[in-house]
Amino acid sequence: MGYVPRLKQEFKDRVTPALQEEFGYKNIMQVPRLNKIVVSRGVGAAVADKKLVENAVDELTLITGQRAITTMSKKDVATFKLRKGMPIGAKVTLRGERMYEFLDRLVTSALPRVRDFNGISATGFDGRGNYNMGVEEQIIFPEINIDRIKKIDGMNITFETSAQTDKEAKSLLSELGLPFKKN
Repeated sequence: MGYVPRLKQEFKDRVTPALQEEFGYKNIMQVPRLNKIVVSRGVGAAVADKKLVENAVDELTLITGQRAITTMSKKDVATFKLRKGMPIGAKVTLRGERMYEFLDRLVTSALPRVRDFNGISATGFDGRGNYNMGVEEQIIFPEINIDRIKKIDGMNITFETSAQTDKEAKSLLSELGLPFKKN
């Protein structure tokens, strides 16, 4: 059969029945699922130094295990000396098995390495079942070698789910292991 990520198997075996019971879904296909995870990083100083974008792409590639792409500016902003089409950041869209592997590494090894960590904020939901969170330092990921880091930067992680409401999405992400803060 092949390799199946731990979280994907756990979703089938434990999370789906738990959500089905909690929200009263009659059909297994009604249960919300994780569609994709987008990891993005803006590099504002890239206007002056193009190497910073390449470093961001390399770091995101290391962290996610999938080649990152460079994002380009969409318009001119004179105050930032920014021209349309200049490289300004990097992003990776993860789906399928890589998505579950990344989520597993984020929950089990990266988030526990955050200083003074007591859970992630539950205010990052958008009203349509998607969740956004920020990571302040890329060095929380074990794949990153601290000695080779030129600058400590953060990144945004977006979880897109098929949930219709924020309550369903929060239950799904909690069951998958994201440690939300207790109010």
